[in-house]
Amino acid sequence: MIISNSSELDALQEISEIVGVVLKETKKQAKAGVTTRQLDEFAAEMLLQRGAVSAPKKMYGFPGYTCICVNHEAAHGIPSERALQEGDLLNIDVSAEKNGFWADNGSSMVVGRDVNGHQPLVNASKNILGKAIASIRAGERISDTSHLIASEAKRLGFNVIKNLSGHGIGRALHEDPYVLNYREKRDRRRFRKGSVIAIETFISTLSTQVSKQRDGWTMMGDRGGFVAQHEHTIVVTEKEPIVLTKSNGF
Repeated sequence: MIISNSSELDALQEISEIVGVVLKETKKQAKAGVTTRQLDEFAAEMLLQRGAVSAPKKMYGFPGYTCICVNHEAAHGIPSERALQEGDLLNIDVSAEKNGFWADNGSSMVVGRDVNGHQPLVNASKNILGKAIASIRAGERISDTSHLIASEAKRLGFNVIKNLSGHGIGRALHEDPYVLNYREKRDRRRFRKGSVIAIETFISTLSTQVSKQRDGWTMMGDRGGFVAQHEHTIVVTEKEPIVLTKSNGF
């Protein structure tokens, strides 16, 4: 989506504020002994109270209101009776729609104390996202941001997941342009002023690809290991982007 007037921006800011607050508050509930279904139900109630509808459930019939991944799961994890344990790597992805506008916000974290050593991976995903967003300007090549993500991951000793990416958003959950986590040399696309994009970094300890599991939803790495993801919905400008989901500053 490309924003054409102030009312569209206002509507996007409203739904982005909602998903940001829901993600922020749901993360606060993530403690050892809490199940991922309980986290999902908490988020679902917050969305309902704010007049928003779960995007994955509305768009794809996903069996949950949010996507929640634990440890080796990389994306699209289904909420369940699984109880979190101290030191688990947890990812929560909240996306929703209100009044025809959509926003997306995700974040990885360590549950409690970092007894399994996941914090460096979480920090890498978060910090790389910040650098990627800061680099985006109208007219700049999309592939330059993709290259920055991959280069930073490599510098820190990690990989990127190549078949998961950021994406346009606004009037639907997934729109053009898709923003890869690595440079595709043939990619000549440029960021356009007013574009609404969900930028997300999928940073991995081992894998470079993910595949769908038997449940039909959950994605896991081809080489095992762990994946951390962070995501913000932004608006591209001629200067630094507007971060719409800033209410969840991670």
